[in-house]
Amino acid sequence: MLRFISWNVNGLRACDGKGFRDIFASLDADFFCLQETKMQAGQLDIAFPGYESYWNFADKAGYSGTAIFTRHTPQSVRLGMGIDEHDHEGRVITLEYPGFYVVTVYTPNSQDGLRRLDYRMRWDDAFRAYILALDERKPVLVCGDMNVAHQEIDLKNPKSNRRNAGFTDEERDKFTLLLDAGLTDTWRSRNPDVTDVYSWWSYRFRAREKNAGWRIDYWLVSNRIADKVTDARIHTQILGSDHCPVELDLDS
Repeated sequence: MLRFISWNVNGLRACDGKGFRDIFASLDADFFCLQETKMQAGQLDIAFPGYESYWNFADKAGYSGTAIFTRHTPQSVRLGMGIDEHDHEGRVITLEYPGFYVVTVYTPNSQDGLRRLDYRMRWDDAFRAYILALDERKPVLVCGDMNVAHQEIDLKNPKSNRRNAGFTDEERDKFTLLLDAGLTDTWRSRNPDVTDVYSWWSYRFRAREKNAGWRIDYWLVSNRIADKVTDARIHTQILGSDHCPVELDLDS
């Protein structure tokens, strides 16, 4: 069995001061994927015995960024999607293995007033094409903060958030296209009717205390290996960020 963890740490240096290393050890993952590291090379001395790490830093300091810690040496590593418009914010890392690809992504937020929605639509199309090109070669495991709650069941207050970033019809439709292209939302497929389980809570209005959250962090897998998924969990009890870790266990 292989264990995969994904976590938007909302600043790894900040999260490191809130118990990140102990949480990392307790989850005991084969792959530990991070989003929103908000750091540059050399800003934090962090390594774990038995793990290699791969980093994609944003050009802009203190912004975005992704990383993967893994116990398994990849055949190849790719940073970004190979598209200049999308590759300056450190949002994608792809590791290749004999039987699959692991991709971590920090999807752009459409932002207040949806001022970045047009860019987000271009991103979603480009990312879907990127994943499908990988999937033609071997199965894909995609994780990360995808900045969209897919269905009304995936957030506490769908009606009042209808035109807010992360719950626009446009973003939800793009996520549907991604799934319809051959991917399984592992947690929802195993928990089709479960409500009130989320992965992100605003720091405002005591949202986490009230469990007024959104499920915007995912593990997606190619449909043809969905039967190998043995567990999918959302670790709502783990603090240290405004997101919590999400887990995928796969029969190897």
